Amino acid sequence: MIDCDIHVPPPPIKALFPYLAPHWRDSIIARGIDGFDLASYPPGAPISSRPDWRGFAGSPLEALQQQALRPWQTEIAICSCLHGAIAVFGDDLSAALVGALNDWLAQEWLDQDARLRGSMLLPIRSPALSVREIERLAHDRRFVQVLIPVSGAIPLGRRDLWPIYEAAQRHDLAVGVHAGSLYHSPLTPSGWPSYYVEDYVSQAQAFQNQLASLIAEGVFVKFPALRVVLIESGFTWMPSFLMRADKTWRGLRVDAPWLDRAPSTYVRQQVRMTLQPVDAPPEPSQLQKVFDMSGSDQILLFSTDYPHWHFDGDHALPTGMSAELARRIGHDNPLETYPRLRSPTT
Repeated sequence: MIDCDIHVPPPPIKALFPYLAPHWRDSIIARGIDGFDLASYPPGAPISSRPDWRGFAGSPLEALQQQALRPWQTEIAICSCLHGAIAVFGDDLSAALVGALNDWLAQEWLDQDARLRGSMLLPIRSPALSVREIERLAHDRRFVQVLIPVSGAIPLGRRDLWPIYEAAQRHDLAVGVHAGSLYHSPLTPSGWPSYYVEDYVSQAQAFQNQLASLIAEGVFVKFPALRVVLIESGFTWMPSFLMRADKTWRGLRVDAPWLDRAPSTYVRQQVRMTLQPVDAPPEPSQLQKVFDMSGSDQILLFSTDYPHWHFDGDHALPTGMSAELARRIGHDNPLETYPRLRSPTT
């Protein structure tokens, strides 16, 4: 199995000091933010981890090995570290923190277990600095994708961001679009929600908005080898999205003449979705209909979303999935999606 979404605990800012230039260490101390915690998932929060994945007596690495890699005999796991550094308004400080975090991930995690691969965070507010970070780390083939939050400052299809996609395609890096936000703008089209449940449910709508942007702006036309992975997006909304997108495109294709194929064709060729959290209907037969209506057995990638809690025990794969589909999702699809998984890491 290849696990395409595993999370490692975000470090406090002081843990990044060894990876920061002296100027930035001094600046952070002078600003009085050296004690800040920019972790996206507080480790003590009940929603941050399954009860049986909390309180492990060993190190976080040992916990990941025993709780996430061993049960599924995982051959490769792609690790992400969600961190508030991407939301810092100062572009230079954000880039310094993001770079330190990527170096920390490589040394503290990827160096410690040959099965681990990395997602490269980017200072996404600045496309130029994001490209610089890609070029800095492109030599390390253990990084297999760049990581972008689904809700940012602008739609992801905008040409301002195309230099990032060009660099990613050139270096065989997938573009991982992860649930979450920079929280600089309202999370929904109707404004700021009051409760977390609204935020969580609205994430699927944000993914649809961004996918529509990537299609309509011509990202998939301009970068035909690019692979976009929607992470923690759910997937049962995809059939209705594709039907609506195709129907609307037929009537408005004059508005985007660069699209020479239906939106669903681009999606099936260049977009993938991680499995967990599974927003599945209660009956296995209904879930199979979702797969059939999506029109592809290549669109899903196995993931556990460790240590976040979406399933009990070892039942990461939904009930009723055929052995052939499980093999595609767990092994073949990830290898086809991430070119760097097929080549040596050194």
